[in-house]
Amino acid sequence: MRKHKWIRKAMARRFIVALLLIAQFALLLLFIASSTAASKWIPVFLSAISICVGIYVINERGKPGFKMTWLFTVLMFPVFGGLLYLFATRQASGTYVRKRLKKARAETTGRFEADGELLAEATHAYPACATQQRYLQSFAGFPICKNTAATYYPSGESFYAALLDELQCAEHYIFLEFFIIEEGIMWNSILDILRQKAAEGLDVRLMFDDMGCFLTLPKEYPQYLESLGIKCKVFSPFVPVLSVLQNNRDHRKIASIDGKVAFTGGANLADEYINAYDKHGRWRDAAIRLVGDGAWNLTLIFLELWRFASGTDEDCLAFRPEQVTPLPSAEPGAYVQPYADNPLDTENVSEHVYMQIIQNAQDYVYISTPYLIIDDTIISALTLAAKSGVDVRILTPQRWDKRLVHITTRSYYRDLIKAGVKIYEYKDGFNHAKTFVSDDRVTTVGTVNLDYRSLYLHYECGVALYGGSVVSAVRDDFLNVLSECVPITPEACAVSTPKRIFQDILRIFAPLM
Repeated sequence: MRKHKWIRKAMARRFIVALLLIAQFALLLLFIASSTAASKWIPVFLSAISICVGIYVINERGKPGFKMTWLFTVLMFPVFGGLLYLFATRQASGTYVRKRLKKARAETTGRFEADGELLAEATHAYPACATQQRYLQSFAGFPICKNTAATYYPSGESFYAALLDELQCAEHYIFLEFFIIEEGIMWNSILDILRQKAAEGLDVRLMFDDMGCFLTLPKEYPQYLESLGIKCKVFSPFVPVLSVLQNNRDHRKIASIDGKVAFTGGANLADEYINAYDKHGRWRDAAIRLVGDGAWNLTLIFLELWRFASGTDEDCLAFRPEQVTPLPSAEPGAYVQPYADNPLDTENVSEHVYMQIIQNAQDYVYISTPYLIIDDTIISALTLAAKSGVDVRILTPQRWDKRLVHITTRSYYRDLIKAGVKIYEYKDGFNHAKTFVSDDRVTTVGTVNLDYRSLYLHYECGVALYGGSVVSAVRDDFLNVLSECVPITPEACAVSTPKRIFQDILRIFAPLM
């Protein structure tokens, strides 16, 4: 009964927010209309603003897809478009948020322990991955680790069981950061453990995204968790103001137990991720557990965004666990490199990781993603790899969770298949796993979808692994699931002219999906 009450409250909140956003659009249009009636020079002035905005967008550093979307808006609404761009993207709050995030990032980066000798060892062991390893450590600031045991989980159910076991073993703290949380079998069982551990005096923290939980949790839920002794932060509380900052959601999934064990992957804390109920057929997901130095690096990634969201200045090293060196369960020839991405700098870390895996592939690259909405740079990399004899395979879902997104995803099939890329659709349910694996030497498992929102607009994270059993586990999982997939043929991509035009229009707005 309480859950239904919370859902009604969440729906009411969403309705109010929608009304406020519509009101802002209406007021803006009213201002333009009334000004136009008052003076013939006002529309000329606003059109001049749109022209200047168009010139600025063309010359601004950024992804062509975003530029095209704004230019199309200005062309469609020559008076209104430029003002909308300034109103949505040039707000003082944006500068303030960037400064805060930069400070939190700088303070956390200093706690990473980069080992130049270990980097040299890893680049020597995997020379084809050397550019990626050097980029992540030397430029992006995410060091490579060796003293780490990694385990791959090919389903939400296996991840859930392992997470429960590790949470029960926590001795000092539990840090959780997830995009979506919803009451049910999965979250309620986790909450029972969190409540127990908090009562025992452990430092238990939870951070969730406000937009991700907009319909799943009530506004007062953080206060409820605080009453249980759980520290809670809502990331980027949604404010009904026209701003691109509201697009920047925390899509990460991190669970850290004492800094010794950490998880990340695609699964959120809701029942569809463990197939406790049928939302879009059978839900396919993937996750990874790190034990050792790699787990501490994922913990630092959590602490960076926690500092940013909470405004605290606590010393991250206070949470540094005593590590066993060497870790007996660590594979001697394997290396791991946890990484993260944020949308408020100029560095697209996740995109670069994916691009380097594609460009360095010699034999094969297998990709699993729920969405395939990509720009020309990634399209060129995929098609060039396929044309060069690399076995490029992409797995997407046949059942969709967002209709327009799925239609847009399918619009990319034609060019990719024509170049030799093999595309498969998971027919038994929804494929939510985000994995890349190539040449039996490198893989990445994380939260990053192959679409504009994940690559450029969201806070994301992942783990790159070089060598070891996890690489082969991700490869085998991909190949095994193909028996449950439908291969997409050129004939299957053929659509009517009206539908193709509709797909082309959707691709203009792909950066907003």
